[in-house]
Amino acid sequence: MDAAISVQNVSKTFRTYNPEKPNTIAELVVKGAAHLRAEDQFWALRDVSFDIGHGRMLGVIGKNGAGKSTLLRLIGGVGRPDDGRIQINGRIGALLDLGAGFHPDLTGRENVFISGVISGLLYQEIEERFDSIVAFAELEAFIDNPLRTYSTGMQLRLAFAIAAHIDPDVLLIDEVLAVGDLAFQRKCLDRIAQFRKNGCTILLVSHDVNQVQELCDEVLWLRQGQIVAHGEPEVVVGQYVAEMSDETKRRTPAVTPTIRATSGELLQINKNRFGSLEMEITAVSLQNDRAEPITEIESGAGVKIVMELAAATAVQSPIVGLSISREDGTVCFDTHTQADGLPLGTWEGKKEIALQIERLDLKQGHYFVDVGVYEANWSHAYDYHWHVYPLLVTTGEREKGVLSPPTRWLVNTAVSAHKQR
Repeated sequence: MDAAISVQNVSKTFRTYNPEKPNTIAELVVKGAAHLRAEDQFWALRDVSFDIGHGRMLGVIGKNGAGKSTLLRLIGGVGRPDDGRIQINGRIGALLDLGAGFHPDLTGRENVFISGVISGLLYQEIEERFDSIVAFAELEAFIDNPLRTYSTGMQLRLAFAIAAHIDPDVLLIDEVLAVGDLAFQRKCLDRIAQFRKNGCTILLVSHDVNQVQELCDEVLWLRQGQIVAHGEPEVVVGQYVAEMSDETKRRTPAVTPTIRATSGELLQINKNRFGSLEMEITAVSLQNDRAEPITEIESGAGVKIVMELAAATAVQSPIVGLSISREDGTVCFDTHTQADGLPLGTWEGKKEIALQIERLDLKQGHYFVDVGVYEANWSHAYDYHWHVYPLLVTTGEREKGVLSPPTRWLVNTAVSAHKQR
């Protein structure tokens, strides 16, 4: 059977120009034609080959500039490769630049019809799916308002809802699964799962390697436009994360600055601190519901982890992560700002960020809160503290497992006679 997507020996180059290149006729008159010609060229993709079978989901990972989005756009028909061949078998749908075709002065309703037609739907098909699109976006009360009155989140929800109703054979997704709040993100993921169930072939570009590993059947790792690895998600993601860890260790200075812990003392944690330190975690505090510093809590109680982050120069879109692990290294809980849909934008100077855990249902035992701040595409850690902040969980009585949630047994004494036979 033919592959749904076949990419054979594809290469793509782009030219680079001098920043002083004139962009208008007026600038050309003033600056002259000295910088009109391209100064150099670089390979965005080089000799890339792979096939994706029908109904499969391929994740594409790699650092910024690795060629991921270029590959996706070429497959989607935006541009042509300089060498090689791309063959698509089926109707293509794309979740690339959500809302790119929206007009702010038109209503949400009008934008649905325009974007739907641009995406390849017939007017009649849009009419038939209109109510479902609006309901999916949860914008029934706002659909006839001008788009300029929508928040960014509302616009992204509407754009995703339109794209999710195209019913493609091949779906291309570029970093758009963190749309809206967590409930809407779950709805988006459920729709992706529905596409897969219906036999849709999906290509997902993402920096979230945990999401890629969870969702995809296979993973492709690109570095500087070339394939590094292609195979099982656990294997390829593991290799990618290992390289990030090696890069972090390489960038870690021999002696790291002290930090301030929950109790207020200064800690020197060279052996348990890794990162390039362009952005630092300068203080960490574990707090109870009364904002008091703690090192132990009862099982089921809430805990707030407050981190003070400092960047001497502007850092773009850092990712803050936090996990809770046992003494043997077993991770019991893990989250980060990217997974929770919290973009941090440009970070400069000293600020605080906190994670509130409403109840921590771990069994009795000794744990550590591990914290880290990472480069925007996970290429390395700016600062990562491992097994530095202890947390004792008390009163849990279960001997096995990790969780200690509130539970109760229900015994039905009114068993019918036919069930007793």
